[in-house]
Amino acid sequence: MVEIVNGENKEEDEKGPQCQKLCENRFFDFLKATPSKEEFFKSDSAPSSFSFGCRSQSQIIDISSNPSPPDPAPDTNDGGGCFCIPFIRKIKWESLFTYCKNWVKHPMNISLLIWIFFVAACLIALFLLMTGLLNRAIRKDSDRKKWTEILNQILNALFTIMCLYQHPRITHHLVLLCRYGSKDILELRSIYCKNGRRKPHERAHMLFVVILLQITCWSQYGLCALYWAFTSKTRPDWPQILFFALGTGAPIVAGVYTVFSPLGRKNHSCNDEEFQRNYEARSVENELKLYEKRVIVASPEWAGGPLDCWDDKSVFCLSFFCTFCVFGWNMERLGFGNMYVHIITFILLCSAPVIVFGVAALNIYNDTIRYLVGIAGITLCLLGLLYGGFWRIQMRRRFKLPGTGFCCGFLAPSDFIQWFFCWSCSLAQEVRTGNFYDVESDGFCRKDCKEGSERILTSLSGENVAGDSIVTLRLDSEEGSRRAQEEDVDVEMIICSREGEVEVARNEMMRPPVQSWMKEEDDEARRSGSGM
Repeated sequence: MVEIVNGENKEEDEKGPQCQKLCENRFFDFLKATPSKEEFFKSDSAPSSFSFGCRSQSQIIDISSNPSPPDPAPDTNDGGGCFCIPFIRKIKWESLFTYCKNWVKHPMNISLLIWIFFVAACLIALFLLMTGLLNRAIRKDSDRKKWTEILNQILNALFTIMCLYQHPRITHHLVLLCRYGSKDILELRSIYCKNGRRKPHERAHMLFVVILLQITCWSQYGLCALYWAFTSKTRPDWPQILFFALGTGAPIVAGVYTVFSPLGRKNHSCNDEEFQRNYEARSVENELKLYEKRVIVASPEWAGGPLDCWDDKSVFCLSFFCTFCVFGWNMERLGFGNMYVHIITFILLCSAPVIVFGVAALNIYNDTIRYLVGIAGITLCLLGLLYGGFWRIQMRRRFKLPGTGFCCGFLAPSDFIQWFFCWSCSLAQEVRTGNFYDVESDGFCRKDCKEGSERILTSLSGENVAGDSIVTLRLDSEEGSRRAQEEDVDVEMIICSREGEVEVARNEMMRPPVQSWMKEEDDEARRSGSGM
């Protein structure tokens, strides 16, 4: 055991900050802990109360140095002994509240919460009907069956919509697993593997998870077909039970398998050869980017306003008549995912709700509920345009573009409103901005150094070089390239300064003198010395 006397122990000083850091960051570790059997059987009687406490820093050090369990706490209750659990840490409610608040701010999470709310409300109402708790409110058995069918149709529509929204992305992952190129591997690892690191037999594990997710979607489609093609009296039971079991069990197995399989385990190996190769490749790529010295625009601007559509008429016409295709192409060009996934997802968001909820409304024999379900489908189709507003926010944040803030100074709602009321103008502005700059992974770069432009080699301002070292050449011509080779132009740094020009500094200070020139200098010095 480590003795602690007036804080003079060095081992305590070394372990103290580490334990404090663990207590601050890992406030859910108590879910993984198991009680000590020895401590449990040492108590005289069965525990009637549980004391959940947080140990001090000195106690944590004491336990870490001596693994033997401490003596049980004295009995403070009349009914039995007190069972103290020493491994539970205090929950940081403030940190938990901050995390939940940041999570709720995400638009996708807000949509998920709304979907969960309606699903939970329908499930609770269906449970009350099936258990007979609403028999007093709904006295007729025929009315209860009608309401049960209404709730089943609404739940079927909600789950079908969710599967339709997620299916393009899952299908894209299946295509990547079949193709399995170098870029595909990195993308799949970032989604399914913990920490994005290489796992043993990762392709087989990821394929198993993706197949389970595919089974979930197709089971829901089969269940949806049963609810649309048959009435409650003629609907067969065994296919309904089969599809329901597959649709419920497959995602649960996929989630548990992802966590407890090698995909969810930590990989502490720092000598992973593939990781080292990827790291070296990224380092070389970064060095090449630094050598090219492309100018990253620190404060880019939008290429015109949203209403400046006549600056590029072709872009505006394509944005209006081919919105989905232009949007998907622009998203892939900007580095926000696969083009076809964006196109299909956007189409489903703007068309699937009215189809799914419309067919569900036809199977509901209640005029009020039927109209409400139909209106909900039309509303969701209109709200599908907010998908473009969401990715406009991502584009603005990644490339540090300015926001309008006309909606009471809030930037994100302003982007949503702009896309909702004028999607073609917003999309045309995004396409024009992408055309105006060179797109990099972390920002926009000026479109200066491109083929066919007039590139000029000059000396950097402020450099102390001789006048004859300043070379001005047109590198896009054969004559300029030949002269650059003949005169041995040493280009050390290229900086895109303005359109069509490149500033180049020749490092004359580090270049050794020519040997023939040194011989001529020595001969002249000898002649002058002999003449004197």
